[in-house]
Amino acid sequence: MSNLLFIILIGVGATAAMDIWNLIRKPLFGIPFSNYGMMGRWMGHMAHGQFRHDAIAAAPSIAGEQVIGWTAHYVIGVIFAALLVGLYGNGWVGNPTIGPALAVGVATVAAPFLLMQPGMGAGIAASRTPNPASARLHSLVNHIVYGLGLYLSGCAVQMVSAV
Repeated sequence: MSNLLFIILIGVGATAAMDIWNLIRKPLFGIPFSNYGMMGRWMGHMAHGQFRHDAIAAAPSIAGEQVIGWTAHYVIGVIFAALLVGLYGNGWVGNPTIGPALAVGVATVAAPFLLMQPGMGAGIAASRTPNPASARLHSLVNHIVYGLGLYLSGCAVQMVSAV
């Protein structure tokens, strides 16, 4: 199997694991599912030169923002999977281990903390939200789940490709 196909499969698998976690956390903790339409709105406004908002929810909607947001969510998941393979190489591809996958998962929380949340009006590391500590914890847990998803997807792809 090519590394590109491996990267796509584990990126999609890990992102789906994060989405499954988002579904589970609502009944467990009362935390609503992430609204990727807001990411799509933010990205849609970038096409018009606006990269930062005071509150993305108050910004005018963008045609197709749900599709843009969900597509970006999965493309970013694949890009982060490429980061994992780029850092750890064919050794990890041939024998996925949990440490590197979790390390990359945790490291990727920098993206929402330093890019998405400030750009969408939530401040650096959700500092402008009503409960920044809670928002930070949820972001970190989501990215740990993503890292776990990288590992489990890598193992699953290896098992299927060995058959």
